[in-house]
Amino acid sequence: MERLAPTLVDRLPYILTEVRDLLSEEWPDYAEFLAHEQAEVAVAAKAFMGYLIEIAEQPPGALQRGVEDRVAGPQVALFEEIGRIQWREGRDLTTLLSAYQVGARVAWHHVSKAALDAEVTPASLAALAEAVFVFIDQLSSASARGFVMEQSEASAERERLRDELVDLLLSDRSDTIAVRGAANRAGWQLPREAAVILVDPNNVVGQTMLSRLDSSCLPIRRRSLLGAVVPDPVRPGRRRRLAEALRGAGAVVGHPVPLEHLPASVRIAEIAAGLQSDGVLVEDPVFADEHLDAIIVHRDPRLLEALRQRVLAPLDGLSPAVRERLTETLACWLRHLGDRQAMAAEMHVHPQTVRYRMGQLHGLFGPALDDPSGRARLTLAVAWSPTAVDPVRVSRPG
Repeated sequence: MERLAPTLVDRLPYILTEVRDLLSEEWPDYAEFLAHEQAEVAVAAKAFMGYLIEIAEQPPGALQRGVEDRVAGPQVALFEEIGRIQWREGRDLTTLLSAYQVGARVAWHHVSKAALDAEVTPASLAALAEAVFVFIDQLSSASARGFVMEQSEASAERERLRDELVDLLLSDRSDTIAVRGAANRAGWQLPREAAVILVDPNNVVGQTMLSRLDSSCLPIRRRSLLGAVVPDPVRPGRRRRLAEALRGAGAVVGHPVPLEHLPASVRIAEIAAGLQSDGVLVEDPVFADEHLDAIIVHRDPRLLEALRQRVLAPLDGLSPAVRERLTETLACWLRHLGDRQAMAAEMHVHPQTVRYRMGQLHGLFGPALDDPSGRARLTLAVAWSPTAVDPVRVSRPG
């Protein structure tokens, strides 16, 4: 072993040259690094050879511990940093680990030849072999750890920047310059238009769907809002794919708007989500731009209730069952512009039944049914009520 150390040091230039030549074909960047940093690499390689001999002289069973003692502190930090650089430069970890293996094979080729020339014992030769590959395994583990840590930290930072961008997009205080800067930092390409998807926080299907959205979508993670910002939702085929992906998720898709109008679109989508929960909107999923009429009517529930109490006052003296039946008939009459055949078909009753009920309504409401302004108020009051439409239809007037 004592004669082996100087022999290995003498062979270092040949070892490094051979490693560089082998790397030049598949990993030219690594080969170029060895060429430019040859003096520094030679110092590290000389220390590595010394470590090998020291470790190989350890008692049986202590070799692994000996390697761990040598690959510690600065060495670990150095190879972890190499792994971090690999991630930052967008390189694959396997290429780095493969390059390590090339170096290990070349090193062992020269170490074993020198050991045989020095007539070391078979036990010492075996210890040297184990030391070389355990050493490389430790260095590989350090680089892999650095790669994964950098990847995790970069991912966390990316998500933080995306969350900041979402907060800005949904804020009424944002401006174009601020949004553009935040989008650049988050690596998000600004779309011409965007829409929000809102899902029920308690819906497992919705949560699963959000986790499967591609990286162009920005997740919305707020205490009262769970969903995503979807860029360019009107692209060909995207609406259909969204409808298929969101089925069963209890989702609402807001109407597409330029980014500066996104906060208003979110508020509209929240109203639509409330109407979906109340059974007024029954589609799955709900696309808000198909129900803007119902959203407008229901935007202020107290105002709508006040209107209903006023214009439906003629029904106040009826039993709940009769009131509900006549309200349904009134809404159907308003939707079909008085077409009794269409009304009978929708309500699944005989046309004569429709005639009878309309007679009751004319008796209760009097001239209001023939007054355009009165019909308009009645339409606002009943046409979007969940009890006034067939649940298989879109919940809005025809």
